[in-house]
Amino acid sequence: MKKSAVLAGLFAAMVFGQQPGVNSRGDHAMGFSHEKTIHHFRLFTDGGAIEVEANDAQDTESRDQIRMHLKHIARMFSEGNFEIPMFVHDQTPPGAAVMKRLADRIRYEFADTARGGRVRITSPSTEAVKAVHDFLRFQIKDHQTGDVLEITKPPAQ
Repeated sequence: MKKSAVLAGLFAAMVFGQQPGVNSRGDHAMGFSHEKTIHHFRLFTDGGAIEVEANDAQDTESRDQIRMHLKHIARMFSEGNFEIPMFVHDQTPPGAAVMKRLADRIRYEFADTARGGRVRITSPSTEAVKAVHDFLRFQIKDHQTGDVLEITKPPAQ
């Protein structure tokens, strides 16, 4: 039975695009459960955003873990460090190498949300923005968030 469950999981991963272990490695690396939270990745004309929120407004433990993780991600990414997404996805996500090379041209700004947080990613560089879009599209597909793959205008500040 175990072999058939593994094969079914691998088949589902191939069909639906998610690599085996993305959620379990993600839970370990991020410090909160994918089942208790929701991820969104947004593509904007000037970059994009990573948003994570607790499903339950009363789940302050997940909310606090999300905020701690996203603050850490904003700092790591601004230093050109993409080790966490490489671990979670078991590969280097598209766009990460360019984002690392152009780290001084990309801004990562963390903000609290009611149930978690957001990292807003912006750049004046066309090359950097394209890399951010490649990175975020990969996240949308591999995490199976169902988010829009098209580029939209950034929200009003």
